[in-house]
Amino acid sequence: MRITEFRRLMTDEFGRVRSEMMARDHVFTAFGGRTAEQALEAGMDPKDVWLAVCDAFDVPTERR
Repeated sequence: MRITEFRRLMTDEFGRVRSEMMARDHVFTAFGGRTAEQALEAGMDPKDVWLAVCDAFDVPTERR
């Protein structure tokens, strides 16, 4: 998965404003205390970041 796909999935699931805020501000334990943006900047696979976001926010399996 590319970062552009990650961002599209975030926007589709949470809306543009909320997804941007979540990626920038929400700290995830799954990323070692990083935000999604920081995890991506550190080189984490966007698919792994997306799945961790889905787990944290209970996104239904069919939309993962």
